[in-house]
Amino acid sequence: MPKLSIQEGLLPGITVEERLAAAAQLNIDGVEFPAQDLDARLPRIAAALDANGMEASGINMGRQDGCLSADPARRAAAVDSLREALACALDLEADYVTFVPQCGETDLPDLTPYASPMELQKELLIWLLRGVSDLCDAMDVLLALQPLNHYETAFITRLDQAAYFRRQVDAHPKITVAANLYHMALEEENLLTALRQRNDDIGLIYLSENNRRLPGQGVLPFLAIGEALAQMAFDGWLVLEGLATTGDPERVRQTFQDLPGSIQFLRGAGLL
Repeated sequence: MPKLSIQEGLLPGITVEERLAAAAQLNIDGVEFPAQDLDARLPRIAAALDANGMEASGINMGRQDGCLSADPARRAAAVDSLREALACALDLEADYVTFVPQCGETDLPDLTPYASPMELQKELLIWLLRGVSDLCDAMDVLLALQPLNHYETAFITRLDQAAYFRRQVDAHPKITVAANLYHMALEEENLLTALRQRNDDIGLIYLSENNRRLPGQGVLPFLAIGEALAQMAFDGWLVLEGLATTGDPERVRQTFQDLPGSIQFLRGAGLL
């Protein structure tokens, strides 16, 4: 059976101890943490996880891109950040690191007829994956490529596009795809078909509605999604995500109030 996680940004509390205590009240399995400034937080996170009997499901790079930048210094810094996130995942015994290869438009030059910006992006990403796949293997951490919708990236927007890059590294077992239902609803011709066709490529799934709210607060067919995941025998992490609540006390309160109902909705739909 899949395990259920939640992004730290959806939890109430000022400190990580308060947020993980809130997560424990939901009777879920884990919490996903943002990569930014994570290294300095590791000891407190590890202690709070242990105190609440929870796991770190994974680490999310968020919008920290740059691995495909035209600027060599920016590329090097981005790759260093990715390696640091993998090291943090190892320290927390987390299963994965999720990253978006390119947000927005590329800054790569158009070298047609030698290579278009898109072709250069593809080559840089393949080079990156070949370079980090052995590190992922050594650390026993999945590196998950997450497609975004076309409003947020001009590069990878669908599961089949992300799966293409897995094939370029011989479907390395530590290189996987993070399927995000919100982005899929905007980009996939048929969300259920896309999930089934990419069964072998998907390592984790982000659960949010077509309106970026919690499951059950939109129109996505979660009963059919639950049936598809059962047919796929999916047993990875299901991660609750949505609009971050940090800095908005009313949204924090409302989201935490809505979470038990959303989790119950997922159980009723057969996802858990």
